[in-house]
Amino acid sequence: MDEAQERGADRHPAYGGKDGDEVAWLIEAFNARGATSSATSRLDVLMDLERLDDPRIVPFLVGVLADETQPMDVRIHLVRQLRNGRLAPDERLLVASSLCRLMRRDGELDLRLQTALALGEFTDVHGVLPVLGTLALAPDEPIDLRYSAFTSMQRAGPTPECVALLQELSRDETLGRAAVNVLATWGAR
Repeated sequence: MDEAQERGADRHPAYGGKDGDEVAWLIEAFNARGATSSATSRLDVLMDLERLDDPRIVPFLVGVLADETQPMDVRIHLVRQLRNGRLAPDERLLVASSLCRLMRRDGELDLRLQTALALGEFTDVHGVLPVLGTLALAPDEPIDLRYSAFTSMQRAGPTPECVALLQELSRDETLGRAAVNVLATWGAR
């Protein structure tokens, strides 16, 4: 079986397949891939989907991201894509909420690192700064993860919520000096 047949190109809307709904076809193609399909195969379909503009795509991608059975490469790719994507206001809330849920302590460290960085794009969304602040303040978390949360917090700028979190962080043995420097740069104490 060649690659075109494997991907179902004979039914793809671009090749005269049924209904002409490329988004539905790609979602179906992704879902048809079983647990044995490679991350590369799944990423291939996702990249085709990401280039399209359709209101069904972001909710689908968020669902894939939340699926813990997906390969880690797929989930990390989605964090990066959703971070940099063109999102409508309601999609921003959906993505930010999903990313916040990925920050739980029992999650994969690489995924949490990428997620902490991605949350820097969503500091204006309600609930994101407390998640980042809690992580930055957690002395038992890896320093790379804490620092990623700290740098993402800074993206909010000198908002009252961010200033309060950084003031609390300024008493931290590890990140305190950096927090004091940011506060001084902002003219906040």
